[in-house]
Amino acid sequence: MMTAFTARPEHGWAWVTGASSGIGRSLALRLVEEGFSVVVTARSHEKLVALQHEAEGPGKIVVLDGDVTDPRDMERLLTAVEYEHGRVALAILNAGVAIPVRGDDLHLEAFDRSFAVNLHGVVNCLVPLVEHMRANGHGQIAIMSSVAGYGGLPMSAAYGSTKAALINMTESLKFDLDRIGIRLQLICPGFVATRGRVKSNLPRPALVSADEAAERICRGLKSRSFEISFPKRFTYAVKLLRLLPYGAYFALLDWLMAGPGPHGAAPKRKQSPSGKRPSQAV
Repeated sequence: MMTAFTARPEHGWAWVTGASSGIGRSLALRLVEEGFSVVVTARSHEKLVALQHEAEGPGKIVVLDGDVTDPRDMERLLTAVEYEHGRVALAILNAGVAIPVRGDDLHLEAFDRSFAVNLHGVVNCLVPLVEHMRANGHGQIAIMSSVAGYGGLPMSAAYGSTKAALINMTESLKFDLDRIGIRLQLICPGFVATRGRVKSNLPRPALVSADEAAERICRGLKSRSFEISFPKRFTYAVKLLRLLPYGAYFALLDWLMAGPGPHGAAPKRKQSPSGKRPSQAV
């Protein structure tokens, strides 16, 4: 097996998707402080420009608007980066949406949007990245999943299923990408204080800020670890929880969910006048 590649500023550019808010925004600022020149991508041009002006450090930020749900747009963007600026050595595929889902009030839109952004959005970036990094001889890619992908949680049917798919996909691709010099890592944070989280009445133990999450991710990118998860005590507890028999697993979550409404379920969210449920970008 080849020695795992760890990207440094002298190797090339970093690319962060979903950089207009939350973890992606904090990550871009942190990477600039560490000396990386960072391409930031999202659909909100104004927020990316504000981020560009806020960045301080030896690195810099270049704004390239893009929609991760459009595969041609991602191929165009990556080609433009390498033509105009240089090689992409590090990519953090972070863009995502968190749309709460209730089993007694299902809507196709929640699933369609979640899979389009959280899962297909990663694949749309990953395919051209692997092609370009293979031609360059090396690269490092980190994929943002979540502890919500470890097992089913209330209100998380759409979000959690996309994160579970990303865990499986990243594990599966690692075998082949190792052989061609591309290092693949999986990021599974616990609860992070961002506006993109799924709203429910579940307790949020070990909550960390987006800035703290970015710091831990940047440390993980330099480590030998395949999975970057934090806070460790919480994420390990969630993994152990998933080993319980289903009866015990569901009973424990029902107990944790004890609160207003039948069986502790959160009250229904009001729909917008259009009848569509609001979504929140990460």
